[in-house]
Amino acid sequence: MATLFQPELLYADGQVQPGGSGLFVDADGMVLRTLAETQIPPDTEIVRLPGRALIPAFANAHSHTFQRLFRARAEGRKVGGDTFWTWREQMYRAAAFADPDSMYDIARAAFLEMALNGTALVGEFHYLHRDRNGQPYAHPNAMADAILAAARSIGLRITLLRTAYFRAGFGLDPHPGQRRFYEQPEEYLRNLSALAAQHSSDPFIHVGAAPHSIRAVPLPEFHPIVHWCRANGSRPVHLHISEQPAENEASLREYGATPVTLLSGEGLLDAQTTLVHAIHITASEMAQIARTRATICSCPTTERNLGDGIFPADLAAQLGVPVVFGSDSQAQIDPFEDARQLEYHLRLRDRERGILDSASRPGWAGQDSIGAALLRSMTSHGYRALGVPGGSLAPGEPADFLALRLDDLALLGADAASLPEQVVFAASRSAVDSVYIQGKPIVRDGAHSEADEIRTRYRKLQQRFHALSVEETIQ
Repeated sequence: MATLFQPELLYADGQVQPGGSGLFVDADGMVLRTLAETQIPPDTEIVRLPGRALIPAFANAHSHTFQRLFRARAEGRKVGGDTFWTWREQMYRAAAFADPDSMYDIARAAFLEMALNGTALVGEFHYLHRDRNGQPYAHPNAMADAILAAARSIGLRITLLRTAYFRAGFGLDPHPGQRRFYEQPEEYLRNLSALAAQHSSDPFIHVGAAPHSIRAVPLPEFHPIVHWCRANGSRPVHLHISEQPAENEASLREYGATPVTLLSGEGLLDAQTTLVHAIHITASEMAQIARTRATICSCPTTERNLGDGIFPADLAAQLGVPVVFGSDSQAQIDPFEDARQLEYHLRLRDRERGILDSASRPGWAGQDSIGAALLRSMTSHGYRALGVPGGSLAPGEPADFLALRLDDLALLGADAASLPEQVVFAASRSAVDSVYIQGKPIVRDGAHSEADEIRTRYRKLQQRFHALSVEETIQ
């Protein structure tokens, strides 16, 4: 039976729909069209959503779920939290702790938080492959399967971006904190292929590749990974790039070129590529990215937490480079905050307002209002970057959406004319009433059916982790 979801306000297919419109969804959870109440066919189930705004659900394009384990515990200088490079030592401690059982509980806690914030699709940049001693599990994808099971238990879609990590860096000895990351190139491709084959029939699971960075994957080893993705259904390729100036400097020493220039020149960037961070790049490098039609994933809450720098989102907008968002280190999981901070960081830099309002910028690639542009980055651009159809509630797409409470104090007074800006610049998680994936609810009345169990198990896990000394977790 087809269903008509009828909210007070509807944002679908990139625009606010006329008053009284509903989202018409078939029995398989796919969007048929939007229509008015006078057009409802017989035998249609009507789900009325009074006082609600219905918008596309969000995509979180870059997640390291295990890093949720040490949220807010590496903030002061005394624990080594003063730079990105010393923060990594705290990250290695968390990486050394997780096994498949605990990884399931960590991922469930992170994914639950994402769902309650309106997220339907997550891209998991996964590199905890081996056991605590650096040895392969009997089932090499045991850790990946724990993460996939966690997403399934929440009801999320997931793209598992299996990460290649072959070395500590140019001219560096292997790092003991990374022993769980390392695989040999042939081993990595074998395990990637096995994971993709194992989940090929599950429409909620996609598999892509993630050569971690030019720091961790030498250039000759990049080519086979990208080739595998292109030869196996144009799967997404994600990689960290230019998050820190030191990464650019190391690339210049090894290859005589920065990472963007190097990979672009080698033909390794295309429309299936997502470059994560891309903070320390020049206007010329952004133009190279635009020519390749690659996407950039910005992670504003993590980038400011680590002191990485400010992503030049204005350059991307000017040239039409798609931008998506990720929660990355899980310092915060808040898609609303990520979207607004992309603009706010630029306002602090330039001491101006409305930096990304391309509708008022002659000569810029897009002509969107600032709210519409950022909302697209939260939704359809993220779906495309993760290789999943959807994200805009256009006809033929899955009905992945959330309903926002218009009586939430943050949104009180919102109307059709201001809806995109209200969502981006005013809304918070308290406004998220329900989340639907393919026409089925996974969050109702701001709650998830598995939440109590997940909280109980995660609290016990946190107690175990923090009872261990640093030496016990990283030796």
